Amino acid sequence: MRGAITDVPGIKVGHYTETRRPTGCTVVLIEEGAVGGVDVRGSAPGTRETDLLNPENLVDRVHAIVLSGGSAFGLDAASGVVRYLDEHGFGFDAGVAKVPIVPAAVLFDLGVGDPRIRPDADAGYAAAVAASADPPGEGNVGAGAGATVGKLYGLPRAMKGGIGSASVEVAGIVVGAIVAVNAVGDVVDPASGKVVAGARTRDGKKKLNAKAAILRGDVPPILTPGTATTIGVVATNATLTKAQAQKVAQMAHDGLARTIVPVHTMFDGDTIFAVATAATRKTANPTLLGTLAAEAVAASVLRAVAAARALPGLPAARDLGG
Repeated sequence: MRGAITDVPGIKVGHYTETRRPTGCTVVLIEEGAVGGVDVRGSAPGTRETDLLNPENLVDRVHAIVLSGGSAFGLDAASGVVRYLDEHGFGFDAGVAKVPIVPAAVLFDLGVGDPRIRPDADAGYAAAVAASADPPGEGNVGAGAGATVGKLYGLPRAMKGGIGSASVEVAGIVVGAIVAVNAVGDVVDPASGKVVAGARTRDGKKKLNAKAAILRGDVPPILTPGTATTIGVVATNATLTKAQAQKVAQMAHDGLARTIVPVHTMFDGDTIFAVATAATRKTANPTLLGTLAAEAVAASVLRAVAAARALPGLPAARDLGG
């Protein structure tokens, strides 16, 4: 699958990549607003403004979504995006002011490099300034800069994760995704069942296949809670209600389940946002959109690790054999 989330009209993406250590943030910018939904599946989430997206609550449009490294510290990046949107006059019209609505989710990458360096409000602002409708960078950029995968047997036996994007179009309906892949589990190609990136053997020279190892009785050690998390956004040019957007976000998680084993663990805070720009003015069946969203998410996961580059002690998929 080719394309990117920016194939959806009205969607811009910007990255900020921290040069002092591998971390960063990514903003999906929808300045004119889009109906939003969210679904959180992991048990260690770090999020902002997700309650607002509950279908029973008032505000139904978001103006940006932030994906960030830095664990809970990285939520500060959303404040910079709010500042950017405020300066440019975008937001929910509350009469006395236009209030930008910017939900966010973070992943844990503090184990890679100096944990005192995290994305902040200035990083979020820089990502918003950099946002464009061009296909976004993939791999070791933005929220994927410090991402790792395959941590069931500890970070020393993990591999490099990253960020990836893809899109699909059917009958004039476009669905795109962008996913920062920082999973406890292995990344698996659903077409072949082969591990693409994940936990390594004790000597570090080969991919282990964590599921097969566990079934053989090689039980992994107890992990520290909140050390992973895969986060992403799916977008469509169709028209959706908040409840329908939430359903699309739920179904989009199927793409994670196809490509990450295990997924939605106690140590992940896996979160998917969904936004609908209504650029086509067509209403589409949420089941169809959810099906397409899962495909775009799965492709984005595979592209994230395919584009990743090695860091010291963390080989990438392109570097390691089976």
